[in-house]
Amino acid sequence: MKLVIATYGTEGDTRPLAALGRALMDAGHDVRLLADAATLGSADALGVPSAPLSGDIRRAIAPDGALSDAVRGRGGFNDTSKALAAIANANTAAWMCEVADASAGCDAILVSGLASFVGLSVAEYRRVPAIGTGMIPITPTAEFASPFLPSGKLPSWLNRASHRFVNALLWQAFRKATNAARASVCRLPPRKQVWTDHPMLYGVSPALLSGPADWPSNVRACGQWRIDARAWAPPSELSAFLEEGDPPVYIGFGSMAGFDRAAMADALARALDGRHALFYPGWSGIDASLLPAHVRVIGDTPHDWLLPRVSMAIHHGGSGITHSAARAGIPSVVVPFAGDQFFWANRLQRLGVAAAPVAGRRLSAAALARAIAFAERGDTKARATALGVRIAQEGGLKLAVGAIERWAHPGAR
Repeated sequence: MKLVIATYGTEGDTRPLAALGRALMDAGHDVRLLADAATLGSADALGVPSAPLSGDIRRAIAPDGALSDAVRGRGGFNDTSKALAAIANANTAAWMCEVADASAGCDAILVSGLASFVGLSVAEYRRVPAIGTGMIPITPTAEFASPFLPSGKLPSWLNRASHRFVNALLWQAFRKATNAARASVCRLPPRKQVWTDHPMLYGVSPALLSGPADWPSNVRACGQWRIDARAWAPPSELSAFLEEGDPPVYIGFGSMAGFDRAAMADALARALDGRHALFYPGWSGIDASLLPAHVRVIGDTPHDWLLPRVSMAIHHGGSGITHSAARAGIPSVVVPFAGDQFFWANRLQRLGVAAAPVAGRRLSAAALARAIAFAERGDTKARATALGVRIAQEGGLKLAVGAIERWAHPGAR
C-alpha cells in the first residue's frame, strides 16, 4: 500500500510517527511522512522518505513566538488552544496543497497533530480512508477527563462530556481556516462539525492509560511507537561521565521554551544539591554556563540508550519522554508547562513513580528537591522497575501496523 503520514508539531509529535513509518516500510508498504522541517531528523535517521510542511515550529515556540505565551501563562486549555490554532490557521491552506499533492494515488492518509483536520479533508478529497494517530488520548471516555483540562478538577460523571466539549472547542478554533482551504484547494463543501467516526490509533501505553473499556472497536491504545537507536555510540566524554560513580540525574525539557531560563537554571542547581546530572538543553535556550560543574550538558542522545543508565528523569511531561522514562524503569520528576503535560504528570503520580508535579512556570527549588527525594525512595524505584517491565512487553508498532493494514487495505473497503 501507498501511505501518507501528515503531522505537524514538535519533535515529540514527529518522532513516533517516523518510527511508525519505518515499521510500515518494514512490512512492505510505501510511506511518505510530512511534518515540520526541524522535526524530520528522526525520519532521516530511520530512512523514512519525508518532506517538510510549511511553517516553522521552532520559531513558534521561541520566547517571542505563539506558544511561548501559553508557557508563560497558566498553560491551560484556553492559552494552549489559542496558540495552537494560531500556528495551524496561518498554514492551513499551504498544508492542504502540500498534503493533496503528496497523496496522489495513495491508499490511505494517516493524520496527526495540528495537521489532522487538513489530512482528514484531503482524505475526503482523495476518497481514501483517513486513520487518526496521536500521542494524546482525545477519544471520549468515562474513565478520565480530557487531557487538556486540569487533572482532578471535574467530577467523574463529566469525563466523557469533557472530551466532546474540548474537541468541539478545538474545531471551532480551526474551522474557519479549514473550511476556507477545503473550498479553495479541494473544492469541498464546508464542514459544520468535527470528525468523529474515523479510526484512531494512539502510540501510548495501556500501562499508563489503563486502556479505556468504553472506546469503540476502531480506537486502540497500542503502546509506545519507538525504534531502538541503530548503531549509535556515545561520545567518549559522556561514557566517562557515566562511569564516574552512581547513575546521574537526567534533565531535559524537550521543545519547551518561553520560561524564565535563569530562574530555571538556579532552581535546578539548588535542588540537585551536588548530585551529578546530565542536561539536554533541547529548544529551551538555557545557558549552560549558568549550571554548576556537576551538571554535564549533552547533545541529542537516544532515550532508549541513555535513560536506562540514569537514576531518574526530570522532564516536562510530554508524552514521548513520559513513556521513555517509564519504559526505562526509572522514576520521573515532572515539571509541566502546558497542554497535556499535566495529564501525563498525573498518570505517573497515580502509578507511584513520580511525586506531585512541580509547576514549571515558577519553579520552586524546594518543591523540586522534594520530588527528587521521592524519586530516590526505594519503593518508588521498585514501582518504576515493575512498570518498565510491563511496558517493555507491549508491541506498540506491531499492533499499529496490523490495524492500519486492516483498515486501509483496498480489499477491506
